[in-house]
Amino acid sequence: MSTSTNTGASTGAAGSRNEHGQPVGPELSDWHGAEPPAPVELTGRYVRLEPVAAGHAEPLHAALGDPADAELWTYRPDRQPADVAGMARDVVAPLAGATGQVGFAIVPDGRAAEGLVTYSRVEPEHGVIEISGVLLARTLQRTAAATEALHLMLRHAVEDLGYRRVEWKCDALNEPSRRAAQRLGFTHEGIFGQHLVIKGRARDTAWFSLLDHEWPEVRAAHERWLDPANFDADGRQREPLRAPAGRRGAAG
Repeated sequence: MSTSTNTGASTGAAGSRNEHGQPVGPELSDWHGAEPPAPVELTGRYVRLEPVAAGHAEPLHAALGDPADAELWTYRPDRQPADVAGMARDVVAPLAGATGQVGFAIVPDGRAAEGLVTYSRVEPEHGVIEISGVLLARTLQRTAAATEALHLMLRHAVEDLGYRRVEWKCDALNEPSRRAAQRLGFTHEGIFGQHLVIKGRARDTAWFSLLDHEWPEVRAAHERWLDPANFDADGRQREPLRAPAGRRGAAG
């Protein structure tokens, strides 16, 4: 996988001033924007990310459509589909046909699609992209495949497409999503009060980010955790995945 050279490296120290004596941010050398994401396939050791397509509706409904899975849809803007047709119409088709974002089906090795994840709120001119809409079947949760899927999303965004900032946002009440973001190396930046209305309810949004200069250390932590040597014969982790020390301070 190629590595982007479009790093937008800072040439000035934070707190520098312009010709009028006003404080300004660091200057970026040779910044010309990031590449918009395309519906490409991303493959790892444990999982494959496929651009969402009509053929994913049936396996996604099998993995996520049981009434017992209703709680997995609590914090999503869409409701749990009642059948395969509903999955195709209300979930798959909007993702497959969307402009300005790219949806992926998460396909664990040797199995069918069991989850979804999306690149959204894409701002190539600023080098900002969001990983959103993470939905994991119970069979996918707390697995190497799930972690690797998000690792692949991060690696592709920063290294191949040249994004300087990757965001993760979730309902402030969604504790599993907040823990997942921090476990993956994102920094909590604060809470946006009354940010959205979802399914007729007010939502405060927890805001996280990972910056390009933080990625090499985070990537190394991911790769250590994903190494097959980190799992016993039953697939249990030997060492947990932890965010690198010395990260930006949390806000809010």
